[in-house]
Amino acid sequence: MKIVHTEASCGWGGQEIRILEEARGLAGRGHCVHLLCPPEARIFQEAARFGVAVTPLLIARKKPGGVFAMRRWLARHRPDVINTHSSTDSWLSALACASVHAAPTIVRTRHISAAVPNNAATRWLYTRATRHIVTTGESLRRQLIEQNAYAAANITSVPTGIDPERYAPGDRAAARAALAAAGLTGSGPLLAIVATLRSWKGHLYLLEALAGLPGVRLAVVGDGPYRATIEEKIAELSLEGRVVFAGQQQDITPWLRAADLFVLPSYANEGVPQAVLQAMMSGVPVISTTVGAITEAVDDGVTGIIVPPRDVDALRAAVTRLLAAPDLAAAMGSAGRARALAFFSRESMLDRMEAVFARAIGA
Repeated sequence: MKIVHTEASCGWGGQEIRILEEARGLAGRGHCVHLLCPPEARIFQEAARFGVAVTPLLIARKKPGGVFAMRRWLARHRPDVINTHSSTDSWLSALACASVHAAPTIVRTRHISAAVPNNAATRWLYTRATRHIVTTGESLRRQLIEQNAYAAANITSVPTGIDPERYAPGDRAAARAALAAAGLTGSGPLLAIVATLRSWKGHLYLLEALAGLPGVRLAVVGDGPYRATIEEKIAELSLEGRVVFAGQQQDITPWLRAADLFVLPSYANEGVPQAVLQAMMSGVPVISTTVGAITEAVDDGVTGIIVPPRDVDALRAAVTRLLAAPDLAAAMGSAGRARALAFFSRESMLDRMEAVFARAIGA
């Protein structure tokens, strides 16, 4: 198949990483895969590292120029299917395809749980212009069926898949020693959060919980627009000596292996977060919330602990419980890896996306 991915977002996080991993994986299976994105986007810079063919187009905004650029590229290259990922590129692709002879099929992937507007234009985009919708969790699929009344047969849940060899459990002490040069110092329990620094990832709630956990350290892996606010909170709570900023990491496995617990207290906009699945695959017990499709991965009391969003006391209690019971934490970590292997492997994601594209083209 000739598959083209479009991404208008200039940000960098789990959504963009999934696009590149999926593109690389299907290209490795013999498909012709290409990415279209704005030249200023981080994903444009990263595509080469993933070995993904990429073309820069001016599609960061919903403007006529973006439609014309998309239309010219499609007319020249004639892909079989377009997989769109954000609102802007979905609209530009749909409008371009509406004016192209023998237009390719559109598959729209929804990565987050934010509500889809119930208006005529958006309904046209999702039900007429788009052949099939993919969500990154079953709860996101149900949301579109129940809240937007989209046809269930036209929506498939395909969670992000994780490479079990890359994200394998490792020696905690060795990982901590290796990260000393990156600023991980001191002793005592270590929590880790891997996420783009955005408000809804819940960093501030985690810091408030940490303030009531003497001797516990936190590794903040990732970067983003909320960093200054997080740093202000650290200073306010006098946590400077207990929090290390790892920044953006191409390889997060040492940070996961170094952690006693992985914590992601998100309160909005989640599907099944990649970082949660990466932690589970790495054998690290997870503490997270009920947001989006997180509970489809984290089985409360089995692979980790689920707490209500924005509940600092519950978050602190969950950390305290698992740090006080290392055998229970280890059992949850093992159960998490087993669950990730069974339901969230990279090959399973590729199998399912390959089938979605083939069915959409055939239809």
